Amino acid sequence: MKFDMEKQKEGQLKIELSPEVAQGEYANLAVITHSSAEFVMDFIRMLPNLPQANVKSRIIMAPEHAKRLMNALRENIDKYERVFGGIRLNEPPGQNGRTATPFGMPEGKA
Repeated sequence: MKFDMEKQKEGQLKIELSPEVAQGEYANLAVITHSSAEFVMDFIRMLPNLPQANVKSRIIMAPEHAKRLMNALRENIDKYERVFGGIRLNEPPGQNGRTATPFGMPEGKA
């Protein structure tokens, strides 16, 4: 059985969400790398006191789609913060303005 995310109207894309995918995957770390042709986003679940973490999902996008995703996230975060208040980031000392990752892990680079 599949769930329709939106009723299809003339000229609109019909998106289906299977029950398995609808459950989602929890990730508390994302490592993002890129080449000239694509962005690769690895979503990882890290657990405290474990030396290894598993990639739960890898998404590969063209640069144009990655920028659209960034804009959509920015818009949704703005909406969220208007309703629920600002999202506070607890950054470890010594990050010098760089984006911190959970548990002090280094950020991904291409």
